[in-house]
Amino acid sequence: MPEKVRVRFAPSPTGSLHIGGARTALFNLLYARHNNGKLILRIEDTDTERSTEESTLQILRSLKWLGLDWDEGPEKGGDFGPYFQSQRLDLYKKEVDGLLAEEKAYYCYCTPEELSQRREEALKAGKPPKYDGCCRKLTPEQRKKFEAEGRKHTIRLKMPEEGQTVVDDLIRGRVVFDNSVLDDLIIVKSNGIPTYNFACVIDDNAMKITHIIRAEEHLSNTPKQVQAYLALGYDIPQFAHVPMILAPDRSKLSKRHGATSVEEFRDQGYMAESIINYLTLLGWSPEGTEEIFDMEKAIKEFTLDRVNKTAAVYDVKKLTWINGHYMREMDLGYVTEQTIPFMIKKGIITEQESKDKFDYIKKIVEVSRDRAKTLDELAHTVAFFFKDVTEYEEKGVRKHFSKENAVKLLTLGADALEKLDHFTHDKTEETFRNITADLGLKAAEIIHPTRLAITGRTIGPGLFDIIVLLGKEKTVERMRKAVKWIGARHQSY
Repeated sequence: MPEKVRVRFAPSPTGSLHIGGARTALFNLLYARHNNGKLILRIEDTDTERSTEESTLQILRSLKWLGLDWDEGPEKGGDFGPYFQSQRLDLYKKEVDGLLAEEKAYYCYCTPEELSQRREEALKAGKPPKYDGCCRKLTPEQRKKFEAEGRKHTIRLKMPEEGQTVVDDLIRGRVVFDNSVLDDLIIVKSNGIPTYNFACVIDDNAMKITHIIRAEEHLSNTPKQVQAYLALGYDIPQFAHVPMILAPDRSKLSKRHGATSVEEFRDQGYMAESIINYLTLLGWSPEGTEEIFDMEKAIKEFTLDRVNKTAAVYDVKKLTWINGHYMREMDLGYVTEQTIPFMIKKGIITEQESKDKFDYIKKIVEVSRDRAKTLDELAHTVAFFFKDVTEYEEKGVRKHFSKENAVKLLTLGADALEKLDHFTHDKTEETFRNITADLGLKAAEIIHPTRLAITGRTIGPGLFDIIVLLGKEKTVERMRKAVKWIGARHQSY
């Protein structure tokens, strides 16, 4: 076995990169980096009906966005390419021809209808619904007859009919499969394309893969693949099957549980760093109780013996909490850059404004990011800094604008702010507190209606941070506009 650890992530381009696939890619990367090995990316596109170039591009885009950088594969090259299975058909054909010549494989002419009928008969008889091997010993004459009838054939690998296939899994331990329940494996479909279980064996051997780290759902494929390794005379790599990801109700994770693809999470405003942190903890346990992990720390600590055997439960609340932490703690300029595309998408600012007003936007993000859990939410939170307030939260109107002294306090506040020479945090706060002290009121009596007047909302950053960033002109203008709005509302009753 090669000294260097070589692992692979081998997605099928039949859709976007699912959160489960992203975790598999991550665990492979962490294992490779922890052991100074290499991660190979291979695109398994032999499902010609469902594989698309767009899906391939989406997968590559998602991996790059997450920071899951592969060492060999598409866009990188390497010594063991090509890295698309659709470009490796000659290699598969060579190995199939060898198996046929050695009589380890055979042509099967059974139709789907015949196979279905035999499965039903086996079930009725209380037997395993496996292929009965009826084409194993066809004579040349029988083959010619089927060919003349125009029957399409598959190619099957002869599987042992007795004994056991043992998999020493690095996570699940010793797993034993009875050979008596294994079908003769179809290795080439009727369209001439090799099956997944066959092609991946040839590729893993050709690419010198030492460890196959993949989802638990592939465990049932492993004995078939082990038999293919043996038939081909290959060394068998080490297998590690990571636990499934279940929905909160412990059912299989699906669209009905919300976002499931990496691009959906990105579009909802989750940061790549927080997704990586969350996925690291989804089925793997660090030594301590720490829950915030960057990639560097994860690489240092990651070992397969700390991967859980039981299913991991997907918890979007936990992901959202981690995302909020990263938004608060990461470099302010970086968080600002990440937020700007969401502001542009919502029409809050233009592309040009994002460049011209970057420093101003950064200050706004600084005072606002503590209260947002996603970039999309943060973009919504800061909208009032750039867009006029056109409506007020009804809850706030009932609570703050309906009070008898609301108009008086807003007017006094606007008048006082207008007279200020130094429009600073301390001066504006002092001005408001003086107004309420003179009236024998608590500062909250003026703070709450003012916040509603200048933001349209009841919750947000510190009021005096908002006032200073909005500036005197906008603040006073919005306070006076609110006074008029309250007056007009009262007149309409």
